[in-house]
Amino acid sequence: MHSVRLRLLALALLPLSVLMPLLMMLAMARWNSDYDRILIANVESDLRIAEQYLGQLQSNAAQSLQALAASAELKAQLGQTAAIPSEGFDRWLQEERDRLGLDFLQLLTGTDLQKAEAKWPVIAAAASGRMGSAIDIFQASDLTNVAPPLRDRARIELIETEAAAPTDRTVEDRGMVVHSAAPLFLDSDDAVLVGGILLNRNLDFIDTINALVYLDGQAGTSRQGTATLFLEDTRVSTNVRLFEDVRALGTRVSAAVRQAVLGDGQTWLNRAFVVNDWYISGYLPLTDSFGTRVGMLYVGFLEAPYAGAKRAALYTILAAFLLVLAVSAPLFLWLAKGIFAPLEQMTRTMAKVERGDLDARNGNTGSGDEIGQVAAHLDSLLDQVQERDRKLRDYAGELNDRVDQRTSELKAANLKLEETFRQLVMSEKLASIGEITAGVAHEINNPVAVIQGNVDVIRMTLGHEGADPIQTELDLIDNQVMRIGVIVGKLLQFARPSEFGTYAEAVDVAQVLRDCLVLVDHVVSKQAIRVLTQIEPAPQVRIDPGELQQVVINILINASQAMEGKGTLALQVASETREGREGTALRIADTGPGIAPNKLSHVFDPFFTTKQGEGTGLGLSISQNLIQQAGGIITVRNRRARGAEFTIWLPEAADDDYGTLKAGQ
Repeated sequence: MHSVRLRLLALALLPLSVLMPLLMMLAMARWNSDYDRILIANVESDLRIAEQYLGQLQSNAAQSLQALAASAELKAQLGQTAAIPSEGFDRWLQEERDRLGLDFLQLLTGTDLQKAEAKWPVIAAAASGRMGSAIDIFQASDLTNVAPPLRDRARIELIETEAAAPTDRTVEDRGMVVHSAAPLFLDSDDAVLVGGILLNRNLDFIDTINALVYLDGQAGTSRQGTATLFLEDTRVSTNVRLFEDVRALGTRVSAAVRQAVLGDGQTWLNRAFVVNDWYISGYLPLTDSFGTRVGMLYVGFLEAPYAGAKRAALYTILAAFLLVLAVSAPLFLWLAKGIFAPLEQMTRTMAKVERGDLDARNGNTGSGDEIGQVAAHLDSLLDQVQERDRKLRDYAGELNDRVDQRTSELKAANLKLEETFRQLVMSEKLASIGEITAGVAHEINNPVAVIQGNVDVIRMTLGHEGADPIQTELDLIDNQVMRIGVIVGKLLQFARPSEFGTYAEAVDVAQVLRDCLVLVDHVVSKQAIRVLTQIEPAPQVRIDPGELQQVVINILINASQAMEGKGTLALQVASETREGREGTALRIADTGPGIAPNKLSHVFDPFFTTKQGEGTGLGLSISQNLIQQAGGIITVRNRRARGAEFTIWLPEAADDDYGTLKAGQ
């Protein structure tokens, strides 16, 4: 039922949980893009303010020089000619330089003017009568010529900066100068007034830009901005901090920004990594009086506060969405309770039925819609199932009674059939063996009688004294004739045990084993079979000796045949207790191939044989019946090493069993 709840909940909340997040993502992406455009627009505006300030600085410097050049005081200081200024002119010029906020101020005339005019376009324009101002790059020697202290002030050690373009330079000793010149309109000589402001390490200049652009941290702004002036790609004036109190002078811009601004002449408006943090940045290329791009003007503000604001907005929207989702889920489940309750009731009912409670029913679900109708129909079906189950149980009980009755009858008939079959097989086998054995014994006894008679004739003919030399041979013949008689007698006893005794006797198993070995000696002696016998003290057992002989000989012959002419036949007689009864166990083990595991449980079945076409398959079955009739057990197993082992166990004979007739005789 919980799966139905989840499915219905998913179907209901799918538009809210899938479509709304997609719309939110699209809206956030659009808002984020617009927000980034606003930030870029802000930094572009900031860059224009900085550019205007730099232009205003150049314009003010030029206008100040123009005013000074046109002043009566300058003419008074020069006297009659610019080539020979009055005494104290240099001191007055230094005072004017300081008043105008310049780093150097010169009056060029004659040869000096000609050299400077050829080198600097700004001065050439002033010499032709036009005021000029531009940003020019002064070499170290140029700085020394105009004002020796400026050389040391312009020198900046380069700091290795990650992602900057490779360079072999370690020092930036050039100076970026706001270079201005104004013509002097004199009657006698051509003269130009030249002044400049060194921007290297000019912290007042860069801090003024930062204050103008970012309101110097005043209330109403949250931007943390920076401004920088680059000579090519090196920061020569900046308020970017390398450490807390150390400005990042000598650090360099990345190779990508350098190529875009200095190489391609583009204005960079994008986010950039500045020294140690990300900034929304603007880079403006700066050109000198020759029209060559020689530096960059940079302004930017920290990206982190705005990125944090975007994240906060995203988290707020996400939290609001999750809140709506959390409120919607239980509200929907409460509204859908009328659907869930009947379904859950039907699920509980079916669970009880599965556990065997056929009386379980849904009852009145309180719902009159389609689900309530399904619940009522399910109760009707359960009533029909319960009635059919009752009838099936009645039929099954009656059928079981009939099956039990027929099974009992079949078991009794099967037992009678097995007993009749066993007796028939035994009778036929013994009759056949008895007939053959009697014929064999008759044929053997006739030549034996002739031999014995001729031996007696020899004795009579030779007399006592004449027979002495061959008495040993004659005695040997007598012994062997007697042995033949014993063998024939045992053979007849095996074939016709009823003719030699009908009593179950107290039998010594070891002695029976020895007699059997004599009977199968002709089989064993023809093969390379070694017989190992281990006989331990063991109680006598109650069984017909002939039947025990039949069983043992059958197993011995099977073992010798299994070894195929070579092997070891191990025989053991020992006492053994089974299920609290004392008895004797006879074990017969061979070193043949053993019995296949899938046939091991069938060796005592009637007509089962592993020698197709050579036997009837009744030997072991008859043997099992004979041993079981005597109250014993015969078993077989495969040895762990090699071969099969038969075990015959018979219970100990009681004292009153000796001489007792065999049961049924």
